[in-house]
Amino acid sequence: MERCGGVANTVDRYSVDMHHVLILAGGSGTRLWPLSRQGEPKQLLELIGGMSLLRMAYERVAGLVPDSNILVCTGASYADTVAKLLPEIPHQNILGEPVGRDSLNAVAWSAGIVADRDPDGVMAVVTADHIIRPAADFRVALQHGFDLASADPTALVTFGVVPTEPNTGFGYLHRGGRLKSDSQAHTVLEFVEKPALEMARKYLDSGEYWWNSGMFVWRASTFLDCLSQLKPQTRHQVDELVADPARIDEIYPQMEKVSVDIAVMEPASHGGCGVHVAAIPLSIEWYDVGSYESLAPHLRDDGEGNNVKGLTVTVDSAGNLLINNRPDAVLAVAGLHDMAVVTTDRATLVVPLSESQQVKALVAEVAARAGGRFA
Repeated sequence: MERCGGVANTVDRYSVDMHHVLILAGGSGTRLWPLSRQGEPKQLLELIGGMSLLRMAYERVAGLVPDSNILVCTGASYADTVAKLLPEIPHQNILGEPVGRDSLNAVAWSAGIVADRDPDGVMAVVTADHIIRPAADFRVALQHGFDLASADPTALVTFGVVPTEPNTGFGYLHRGGRLKSDSQAHTVLEFVEKPALEMARKYLDSGEYWWNSGMFVWRASTFLDCLSQLKPQTRHQVDELVADPARIDEIYPQMEKVSVDIAVMEPASHGGCGVHVAAIPLSIEWYDVGSYESLAPHLRDDGEGNNVKGLTVTVDSAGNLLINNRPDAVLAVAGLHDMAVVTTDRATLVVPLSESQQVKALVAEVAARAGGRFA
């Protein structure tokens, strides 16, 4: 009998068919404007090696579960694009949110569908806005999560990325002792919001904290039972949605806008609904592509010290991110350093790479001053 991460791997074909994956592919990705804009969010753009982040997320889980057991939750206006990017996924498995209501509702709605189809179903929740390498190590960890949640109905499993720096852009997990039933997994004492730099350094030095990956595995019925205790109104609305999907435009906008971490995982880590939270370590390269500064290292190096995409020409320039999304034009810069220059058929952005987090605020100004069609 093979073992995976300390848990006996007794998974047969029947149990694999009971495993499901939800890919979260919502959000607008405004920090990557003007590449990403209304109707074209970052996870759907072919940014890296001609492949979208969504496609990369699918290929990381493909084969672990049948394609018929993979759900994608995205904006309703993106559903047709998602279907084209992922032709393997049954159309009824592409769940279109009429409005964004944060992660709890996307996860809860999907859990309701999984439980309705498969009362014993175990579901993983993964994201479509990260670069994860190597994919093989991630798949091993995800299978470990399936095994742990299958063996222990009281476990809400999450994944902690082993930190390499005191990053202030991520939430953290405070790690407790090892599980008695699984020596490779730990209890979670608390979820911590994004810290200030000094506190992030303390977390790193202590060795007791992992980055919060925002990815999970649990029995769908266990999650829904927690929802009944912690957010009963949301559970009621999920049940209504599953019973009558045609009411989504009526029900979904009324659901409480809150993250799954705040609504369920944080109280559950303190015993809030009679379960326990377990964390599996991810010793991987994990990148949240949330700004041009974080995107830059993943694009082609032009040999002059710039990361580029599209037709670009540089003179005496280095340390830049240069993206030309116009096939009929050239992007040329001289004497430029440490900047992001992005040009599309609708807008051109110029910003210091170190200030690229300001793009989100800039988009609001563009909409207000130049008109929403440019945002």
